[in-house]
Parts: sequence; C-alpha cells; structure tokens
Amino acid sequence: MTTEAGCPEDGQDIVIVSGPAGSGRSTAIRALEDLGFEAIDNLPLSFLPRLFAEPVARPVVVGIDPRNREFAMDRLMQAMAEIAQAGGQAPVLVYLDCDAQTLVQRYSETRRRHPLSPNEAPLVGIERELALLAPLRERADVLIDTRAMTPHELKAELSRQFGDEEARGGLAITLQSFSYKRGLPRGADMVIDVRFLKNPHWVADLRPLDGRDASVSAFVQADPDYAGFQARLDDLLSFLLPAYRAEGKSYFSVGIGCTGGRHRSVAVVEALAKTLATKGWQVSIRHRELERTAGDAAPIPGMGVA
Repeated sequence: MTTEAGCPEDGQDIVIVSGPAGSGRSTAIRALEDLGFEAIDNLPLSFLPRLFAEPVARPVVVGIDPRNREFAMDRLMQAMAEIAQAGGQAPVLVYLDCDAQTLVQRYSETRRRHPLSPNEAPLVGIERELALLAPLRERADVLIDTRAMTPHELKAELSRQFGDEEARGGLAITLQSFSYKRGLPRGADMVIDVRFLKNPHWVADLRPLDGRDASVSAFVQADPDYAGFQARLDDLLSFLLPAYRAEGKSYFSVGIGCTGGRHRSVAVVEALAKTLATKGWQVSIRHRELERTAGDAAPIPGMGVA
C-alpha cells in the first residue's frame, strides 16, 4: 500500500541500486529518495544485514558499487540472502546498465578519474568494473539501460517502477516500442515482432507522423492480420500477467519492435497499453526511437558520474 505521497506504508520495500560508475547511480538514489525512500550510499557490506535485522519504518534504497568498503560479489549475495531470510522478502536489485563507450565519453566530459583506475585511462577501470559487476547484472530484478537517458528520463522511469505500488497491483508493466535496426531493448521479458503488419512508412502522408497519430493507428489497425494478432496477444498476456504476479514477479517488460520503431510498434504499444489499463493493470510506456529523435532526449554530459 502507499501513502498519498507515494511511499509504501508496510515498510517492507528494500531496493539495492548498483551499476558501473557513470551509469547514473547517484541520480537513481536521489530519485528514489524523492519518492519517499530513505537513502543510504556506500554502506560497508558487513552493516547491510544488520541494517535490516529489524523491520524498518519506511522503504530504503541502498547504493552499492565496488567502492563500498569490503565489497566482494559473494559477500553481497550473502548479505542479500540474509536480508531476505530475516525479513521474509528479498531486496529488489536495480542494475543501471551502460556500455563502455558511453561511460568513457562521460568521463572524458567530466575529466574525472575512474575509481578503479586512478592512475590509468578511464577505459581500464571501466572494463574492470563491468567484468566485476557482470554477475550482479545477471542477478538484477530491474535492468535499466541508461546510455541514451537523461537524468530526467531516469527519474521518470524509477517513478513508474516504484512510485505507486498499490495502483500497479503488485506488477509493474512496461511497454516499449523499438527499431530492430538499433537492436533489442535490454531487460525485456518478452519481445514481439510486428514487422508483418503493413508499413505506414510507404504512405507519403503518413511517413512524417508516428504511431501515436490517429491516422497512423487507423492504418495499422486496418491491416487484415491486425485483429487476429491483437486478440491472440491479449489472450497471451491475460494468461501470463496474473501468473507472473502470483509467482511474485514485480516487473514485466514487453518490447514491441518494427523496422524503424516509429509507426507500427508505436501504434501497437499505444493500443495495448489502453487494453491493459482497462483491465486494471498499471502500465508505463516508452517509445525508444521517438525519445532518441526528440530534441530533449540527448544525454546530458556526465550524467550520474558518481
């Protein structure tokens, strides 16, 4: 349950945020603090189980990275297991993912030294840290790719994930449109290819528009294959989502892809979001390629290098 401020009342939410230096960890911690979480950063790992030995009065976010005193992957995993055993609920591990090239660019813009290579090039430390954190990335409950995100977009994503647990009924659903030319979205639990639908790109009047426009949406839905596809996808999700919620899953991400990520995938995401919302699911939407082409979607130099 949540208070009017969006802060869970049961005091059981424990979120651990990690990721390579420069991926936006400090931004994420501040965002969750704004949502009512008590924020703790760079806590020695030996203190972690003791911190949650007793029930906490408010949700807590803990920042963890290799700069933490006593950091070791096996020690962190053991601490998380002890927290789950003591409280009956495992912490939610949020991993902020980012590729080495983007991290190098961020360090070059801020001219800061990497904590794992203070006397060497930043790339050396970045590669060391990515290798060290690889098991944590595989273990993550929530994986957020921050390479093309501004701090504002990262804050908005965390707000969608953690800001209103009661409304999302225990399962937060994210629908993301994307272009296959730019690769699959990271962290997606399910990926659907809609390139079989007729492409509005080849209609001169529709080409400059995107799938949020009513005329583009109508064109996509007029495809003879659309109705059958929509019905089957609706049936599949109607079966899967309650099952995942019953199993205890908190987050479910669906990627809908087409060639350019502007027309068919966007229209399908918009329609699917409305369908799920009418059934009571809390749904967030992200149109990856539209965000990348928007004027305010360019990453702010040095985001979250801390």
